[in-house]
Amino acid sequence: MMPLTYAEQGKPQIIKKIGGNPEVRQHLKDLGFNVGSEVNIINSLGDNLIVKVRESRVAVSDELARRIMV
Repeated sequence: MMPLTYAEQGKPQIIKKIGGNPEVRQHLKDLGFNVGSEVNIINSLGDNLIVKVRESRVAVSDELARRIMV
């Protein structure tokens, strides 16, 4: 298990755990990041990641991406 920030770009990953305080976890859940969901890093722009989750592309900060374990 590793943070999403270290995952290989373009390779689908399965979310295994979401960390952080309850507010952070709820925010990520609202964006579509749920345990068992598939995510795929599309691109990395500076400290942000463009991630495909479900049928949407979402930009997440490096700080939030470190809370998502794949």
